[in-house]
Amino acid sequence: MENVILTTHLILALLMIGSVLLQRSEGGALGMGGGGGGGAVSGRSAATALTKVTWILATGFIITSIALTLISVDKSAGGSVIDQFGGTPPVVESQPLAAPSGDVLNTPIDAPAAPPRADAPTADPASN
Repeated sequence: MENVILTTHLILALLMIGSVLLQRSEGGALGMGGGGGGGAVSGRSAATALTKVTWILATGFIITSIALTLISVDKSAGGSVIDQFGGTPPVVESQPLAAPSGDVLNTPIDAPAAPPRADAPTADPASN
């Protein structure tokens, strides 16, 4: 059923594109286009057969869009992608994290966080 609605949806989309492209331009937006019959002073022209066809195709397009959305929601309710393929989800065993020991970086715990600056005076009298 979904394939029939999807195929109808695609056909309606192509037909609607064709019917819109076949209609003549009303002009007006940027002052270009083929208009005629008095320009902006004249009233709106009567709906042509092509305009009516476009409305019918647009209505069918919206109806098939809603139908495809409802089918999609119905298929996805109550399950995951793994359920659709019949697999079992992987079991992940969690292990508690241990606190890092002082030898993680091979430095004692009471070591300074940063090395001393090069321009700082040293306390070693032999280095003078």
